[in-house]
Amino acid sequence: MNARSLLRWPRSLFARLALILFVGLAIAQTLSSWLTMTERDQTMTNVMMGYIEREVASSVALLDHLPPAERAEWLPRLARRTYTFELGPGIGGAPPDAELSERVARSIAEGIGKRYPLTANAVPGDPERLQVHLNLSDGAPLTIDYRPMPGAPLSRWLPLVLALQLAVVGACCWLAVRLATLPLKQLARAADTLGPDLKADRLPEDGPDEVARAARAFNAMQDRVAMYMTERMQILAAISHDLQTPITRMRLRVDVMDDSAQGAKLQQDLREMETLVKEGVTYARTLHGASEVPCRIDPDALFDSLVCDYLDAGSKVALQGQVGRPLVTRPQALRRIVGNLVDNALKFAGAAEISVEARADGQVVIAVLDRGPGIPAEALDAVFEPFYRLEGSRNRHTGGTGLGLAIARQLALAMDSILTLQNRAGGGLEARLVLKKVS
Repeated sequence: MNARSLLRWPRSLFARLALILFVGLAIAQTLSSWLTMTERDQTMTNVMMGYIEREVASSVALLDHLPPAERAEWLPRLARRTYTFELGPGIGGAPPDAELSERVARSIAEGIGKRYPLTANAVPGDPERLQVHLNLSDGAPLTIDYRPMPGAPLSRWLPLVLALQLAVVGACCWLAVRLATLPLKQLARAADTLGPDLKADRLPEDGPDEVARAARAFNAMQDRVAMYMTERMQILAAISHDLQTPITRMRLRVDVMDDSAQGAKLQQDLREMETLVKEGVTYARTLHGASEVPCRIDPDALFDSLVCDYLDAGSKVALQGQVGRPLVTRPQALRRIVGNLVDNALKFAGAAEISVEARADGQVVIAVLDRGPGIPAEALDAVFEPFYRLEGSRNRHTGGTGLGLAIARQLALAMDSILTLQNRAGGGLEARLVLKKVS
């Protein structure tokens, strides 16, 4: 386990930047508060030292001038929050070694030490507690018992202000990071919506220089891709148009050939050539984008009509389940997808089953099932590539043109749907189409 995994960084850039800024500013705020409190304590200590020096000197002078019988009455009046006076020798001990106690002892010594010789010691068991011993003019012992405060008292509103400052820092971090990452979010959304139709929303080319430059680059890239795809479709369409004439002439010449066996073979080859050209153009058009406008249809009627067409042609196709409600989709594209999947199932298994299910979350799942040989697990994604065939031979009767699944995948993407393949338990293949946006 490396250090990066221990940190467990958030996955989104927004969360990472917000976390870095918030933690950094929170640490800076904490350090600033600590420095402020430290300086405040030092300032108060300096003020207290001067206060003790003056007050203790005045109190000792007052006790020294009072008659011995009246001194005990004045002790509570002269006591302060941090020190008291006691008539007596007090508690002995070692010299003070705490920093604050040493400063207090020096302050008292500077205030009264010249007139009243004194000694200072720490109280055993409490190193911060200090006792200063001296004798008044008549020889009476006097002890000054000093107990330092743990710290300057805090105002009740100070923690609330600090918490409010931290909340403001967090809000500023969130706003700053959101504004900084919003163009990236827009760029990701535009890239996600750049589907086969190549009609993603153009990014606004304004804002900071870096954002505007990235938006211009993305828009230019989108224009170039659209231009390349248009040229590709035009080239394939031109090839198809140009090939139609020689193929037709060849078929006419084959019809008048004397050798019927060779003529039948040539007719078959010409039909395969024509099929390949048509499917190539169809695939190019799906890449360029589906021009079909979505509309509200009855999906159950569409699937029933599709199955009836196969049954009329003598194919073994069955239908199970129903959607039970209208949905908005592209009917011709949907029919082409399911038809391509059924054709594959019939080609390799001789029979197909269409299963339709409407989920509670609004999605519609259309599965085409067969009991054919299936597809190796490592090739389940590769078969969607154009001109990819599992068989090593170029036999069109079994391998096909290699464009059926590619066309189905492109049409599914244009419909904002998901098309996947998976092998069935017990043998066979399941092609599953999930329509995500239905109503």
